[in-house]
Amino acid sequence: MMYGVLAAQGLSFPILPALVFLPIIGALVIATIPAGRAELHRLVAIATAVLLGALSVWMLVAFDPSVAGQQFVSSTTWVESLDIKFVLGVDGISLFLVVLTGILFPIALFAAKPEHSEKGYYFWLTLLGAGCMGVFLAGDLFLFFLAFELTLVPLYFLIGKWGHGRRVYAANKFFLFTMAGSALMLVCIVALAVLDGAGEGGGITFDLVRIAEGGVLSETAQRVLFLGFVAAFAVKVPVFPFHTWLPDAHTEAPTAGSVDLAGVLLKLGTYGFIRYGLYLFPEASVWAAPALISLGLIGIIYGAVVAAMQRNLKRLVAYSSVSHMGFAVMGIFALNIEGLEGSIMQMINHGIITGALFILLGYLYKRRHTYEISELSGLQKVAPVFAGLFTLFMLASIGVPGLAGFVGEFLVLLGTFLAHRWWAVVAAVGVILAALYMLWAYQRVFHGEPSEANRSFKDIKLAEFLPLVPLIGLVFFIGLYPKPILERIEPSVQLLVEHIEQQVPGFESPGTQDGSELQPVAAGESRGEGGE
Repeated sequence: MMYGVLAAQGLSFPILPALVFLPIIGALVIATIPAGRAELHRLVAIATAVLLGALSVWMLVAFDPSVAGQQFVSSTTWVESLDIKFVLGVDGISLFLVVLTGILFPIALFAAKPEHSEKGYYFWLTLLGAGCMGVFLAGDLFLFFLAFELTLVPLYFLIGKWGHGRRVYAANKFFLFTMAGSALMLVCIVALAVLDGAGEGGGITFDLVRIAEGGVLSETAQRVLFLGFVAAFAVKVPVFPFHTWLPDAHTEAPTAGSVDLAGVLLKLGTYGFIRYGLYLFPEASVWAAPALISLGLIGIIYGAVVAAMQRNLKRLVAYSSVSHMGFAVMGIFALNIEGLEGSIMQMINHGIITGALFILLGYLYKRRHTYEISELSGLQKVAPVFAGLFTLFMLASIGVPGLAGFVGEFLVLLGTFLAHRWWAVVAAVGVILAALYMLWAYQRVFHGEPSEANRSFKDIKLAEFLPLVPLIGLVFFIGLYPKPILERIEPSVQLLVEHIEQQVPGFESPGTQDGSELQPVAAGESRGEGGE
């Protein structure tokens, strides 16, 4: 069994339900406050987000790193006849994505204010947090789908009403792309439940563990259903060639929307590949791995090349996300411990670094009302602190050793090299291209003499600097000392790899350190030194 269950040791508070329902309650409170009370709307939204972040950090502190299974599990029967349950749990794979969500949402709120209609803006942004938490914590397929879809509506309205330029076009494109993929996934979820009930499962269920451990699906059924899930996750990541909605959505979204979209929502797809793709369909994952690694590789190179040709700075950072998330996809389908750990680290680091870059771009737009590179020059002379912060996060994005971006990319390349060495060699070119487009953009925007319009560009204020402080600290901490994160991720990743090896005859994970089998961890038991 993949998921041993560990109750919250010394923690009687239902922390996981609180993480899901707190944003819903906050959004409802905002909805009851009359329009025109902008500061009160903002206060409720920030208080909700800060409390959400505090709860996620509390959960991180209470998390037992020696246990591979789900912790703090909360389960309640929802629809008994269909065995639909409201079940929540967290393990090493989802832990830091939950914490990332808890950290980025309040930072995004502190960093930017809406230009109009504050009530709706804060309502949708707060509700978005509930959907993200639900996706990362759900242990039931039906609950997962509801949370997955819940993220779609708030972001649609945030882009469409509070965005810039062609915001309605960008919102509609985002909605149609993601809705099409989700519709296919819903069909596959229903088919999965029915097929499991027709087999040895003994009745319809949407329980993730029971379906995955039942092993009742034929090879053909696994592959067909897996492709349905891939459709939803590939669009969400986005994987090439399903990426075309992302640059438009990023470019037109408001600052907080861009931060949460890049920092959290893109990870719903890669997390879905790990939690649902690999776990539910191990044979199909092995079968499709070469194709998905290839698409990840194409995304790395294509995203980097197109980013280098952008004239819009925000669009350039958006295309960099296509490239960086390509690394995450490659790491997942290397199907080994190194690649999976690297993929999770890449998700975390991309959220921190790209979120910070979009905050800085929001500050830039507030001052200059443009993202066009041709209209920006010499900013380093008039705003040296702003330029220094952009340099830091730019170097982290490139993957300079000692900063957060390096850790994930290194592990992904290592895992991919152990599985498919030539793919790893080609992917390394993407790192070089990232340095090319980032440094070239920096040179055009920050070097040289400031134009007349840029001479009045004001440097960053203290109130603008403070939201970036946690992200600066994380960039250095993860880059210099990733061990505390990796030692909490590794036990769960090891058990997932073992699950694939057990379910797929003849498959042996490339890069496994030794041939020893991993055993499931029972409630309250420790893996000892082997889990570190």
